[in-house]
Amino acid sequence: MILVNGEHSELAPGATVQAVVARLGIEPEARGIAVAVDGEVVPRAAWGTFALSDEARVEVLTAMQGG
Repeated sequence: MILVNGEHSELAPGATVQAVVARLGIEPEARGIAVAVDGEVVPRAAWGTFALSDEARVEVLTAMQGG
């Protein structure tokens, strides 16, 4: 089971990071987005090819302005 932001997802092993971002309704070209899989940041250039394994822990972070 793949976890996305701490919650179980419907994604199957082999899904890409780009599929996770799309499922969350985030435009892949949007600025201020970072994705980590199992604690390692995945470069944006690899989102379309980085396949998730079963038991992957994915964190999608968005930068917010404020103080």
